[in-house]
Formats: sequence, structure tokens, C-alpha cells
Amino acid sequence: MASQDYATSKTSLDAQALINDAPLSKYQWLIAIVCFLIVFVDGIDTAAMGFIAPALAQDWGVDRSQLGPVMSAALGGMIIGALVSGPTADRFGRKIVLSVSMLIFGGFTLACAYSTNLDSLVIFRFLTGIGLGAAMPNATTLFSEYCPTRVRSLLVTCMFCGYNLGMAMGGFISSWLIPAYGWHSLFLLGGWAPLILMLLVIFFLPESYRFLIVKGGNNEKVRQILTRIAPQQVQGITEFHVPEEKANAGDKKGVFGMLFSPKYVKGTILLWVTYFMGLVVIYLLTSWLPTLMRETGASLERAAFIGGLFQFGGVLSALFIGWAMDRFNPNRIIAGFYLAAGIFALIVGQSLSNPTLLALFILCAGIAVNGAQSSMPVLSARFYPTQCRATGVAWMSGIGRFGAVFGAWIGAVLLGNNWSFTMILSMLFIPAAAAAVAIFVKSVVAHTDAT
Repeated sequence: MASQDYATSKTSLDAQALINDAPLSKYQWLIAIVCFLIVFVDGIDTAAMGFIAPALAQDWGVDRSQLGPVMSAALGGMIIGALVSGPTADRFGRKIVLSVSMLIFGGFTLACAYSTNLDSLVIFRFLTGIGLGAAMPNATTLFSEYCPTRVRSLLVTCMFCGYNLGMAMGGFISSWLIPAYGWHSLFLLGGWAPLILMLLVIFFLPESYRFLIVKGGNNEKVRQILTRIAPQQVQGITEFHVPEEKANAGDKKGVFGMLFSPKYVKGTILLWVTYFMGLVVIYLLTSWLPTLMRETGASLERAAFIGGLFQFGGVLSALFIGWAMDRFNPNRIIAGFYLAAGIFALIVGQSLSNPTLLALFILCAGIAVNGAQSSMPVLSARFYPTQCRATGVAWMSGIGRFGAVFGAWIGAVLLGNNWSFTMILSMLFIPAAAAAVAIFVKSVVAHTDAT
């Protein structure tokens, strides 16, 4: 396509139109791979405590109910990390926030490996969570801004499935790593991986071209980035713009003013409710499924494997959900998956007597709820404009993490009150159905995507 199709003058170019019209370049695939690896190691470190808990309780001689603070500590840190990182990234850039976040969660995960008591482990997991909470939403935001509109949901969902794959691999790896080398080994793996990956971020990952354009005064940096994507179309161009930059040129609202403006406030609240409810389901199961399996008589290895199988389900559904979101109302696609997750949770609770069916239905539950939850950052990135996109995605993640804390905490409470595996799984239908209703309502009152 000729450059005049998206050039408003001989020297000015619509950068988003260029991305939309150009074929995917090797540079965009490089960005995809780096962002995939970021959320992959984020997933490993996020889920680590759930797989470590049975071995840790045995090694330190503590009761399972005492592990509640340790299980939820990282989630508390993730709330702070997400809430702080979003506005920071919208002000200073996505890349610097990603680099610092990986340094934080890599370093403190290594510190967790050398903990000698529950108190120190709680502190280190909380600090780890700050980095984890900052990394995932900003990786999602940055990559979404390099995707053509026609396949944005598919590409970002596939990238984000690295998070589920990381959580799943944590289960598969721990099933042989912990019995062979002890629970410390999973923390060592989860600490060194992000520190090494941080170097790739620093040297190979570009800043968001949309962020640079909206901030202004970065035409040369934008030119260098876009030259690696479509070199012929960028020749002779001295200025770059994006549609929303023009549309909001006179808008002096801050990021929070935009989030709660009449155009976005309904969608903002409904995204928060949906993400909160989804994480109640996911983190109750992520944190306690291996322990619950152990209560049914499963071996340590089988319990870890089943936990990994639940996380792996989200990887299997990513392609279909991303494809469907680019073609149909994405809110209603996600609502259907949340409802299916609640139904499968009920079925899982009735399948204890048949190990094969139990594994199958846990996989199906994982396909539904993890697939839906993985799509939420994609939906949020589509909903908000560049000026507040990082904040919108990160605050949905941060507010939603209260659901993760609640899910991990309520699991300890229910186990302490002698709730059975069947009772706990059946109860999960309530938050899953609430998530489905909230995101369906968004499809009615706040479906519009940003430019």
C-alpha cells in the first residue's frame, strides 16, 4: 500500500494506520517473544507458593491453616505494584517500569529461597508481589500497542497465555524438582529467570511508539522504531501522530479523570468487578488445589501435576478466544467462558471417585476460567486510549487482586472450618456467575473500543 494512504501530508504520518496496514514484521515478533517471556516467568513466580505449600508445611512442621498469610502476601504486593505502576508507566513509559519490576520480583524471589521462617517468607513474598503486579499489565499494554487492530485480540491473548503456561509449568516442574531438590529449588529458578530476562528487556525491547507520540518531542525515536517495522513507508516522514492524540488534543484530564469520565466510568467499574470475581476463583484453586488434592489421598507429585493441569487449560483456549474476540462482541465471548467455568467447578466437586474424570474436568475448568481471565487485560487494553491505557489495565489488575487475596484467604478459612473438597468447588459457581453477569452487562452499556 502506498504511503499516501496513511500520510496526512508529505511529512506527517498516522503511525497506527501504518501498523494496521503493514504485515507483521520480525521486529514485532521479537517484541511478542520478549513480552511472552515476561508474563511466562511472572506466571511461574506467581503460582510458586501454591506448589511449594505442601512441601513447606511438611518441612517446617506447620499446620496448613498457618500458611494463609504466606499464600496471600505476594497478592497484597501485586495490588500495590499494579496500582502504582500504571500511572507511572503512563507518565514515564512502559519499558522502564518493566525493567524495574523484573529486578524487584527476581531479586526477592531469590531471597525467598533462603527464608528460614514464616515471618521472613511473608515479607519477601510481599515484596516479590510488587514486582509481579507491575510487570504483567505493562507487558500487555506495550505489546497491544504494537499489534494491528485486525488481529490485536488474538495476538495479545496468545502472548498473555504465557502467564497461564508459566503457572502450569510451575506445577509440572515442581512435581519433579521439589521432591528431588527441595522447595527452595523452585524459588531459585523463579528468581534467576527474570533477572536474566531483564537484560533482554533493557537491550531489545523498544518503548511504545504510541506513548512516545502522545508525549510529544520524540519523532526521531518513533522514526527509528517504525523504520524497523515498515522502512519504506517511513522514508521522508518527520512527524508522527495517532488518531486519539488529535481527538484528545484539548483534553487536559489526568489519567484518573479519563478512567472515571462519563465515557469510561461504567466500563471501568464492570471490568474491575469481573476481574475481581474471576481471580477469586483462580486463586482459591491455584493456592489450595494441590493441598486439597493431598487431602483426598493424592501423592505430592499427582497433586502438583493436577494443579499444573488447571493452569494449562488457559493456554488451550487462548487461540479460540482471541480469534472470537476479533470477530464478535468480546464481552459476551468472555461472559460465556466464565459461566462455563462455574458449571465445571460444580462438576469437578462431584468427580472425586474417578481420577481420570477428575483430571479431565479440572482441565476443562482451567480452559474456561483461565481463558476468560487471560482475555481481560486484552479487553481492557482495547477499551482505554493510549493516555490512560497502562493505568486502565494496571488498575483493573490491581483492584482485581483484592479478589485474589480474598480467594487465597477464604480457602484457608474454609479448610480451617473443615469444608470438603466438594463443598469448596461448588461454592465457586457464585463468583464465576457474578463475573459472567458483570462482563455481559458491559457488553450492553460500555462496549465501545478506543481508537
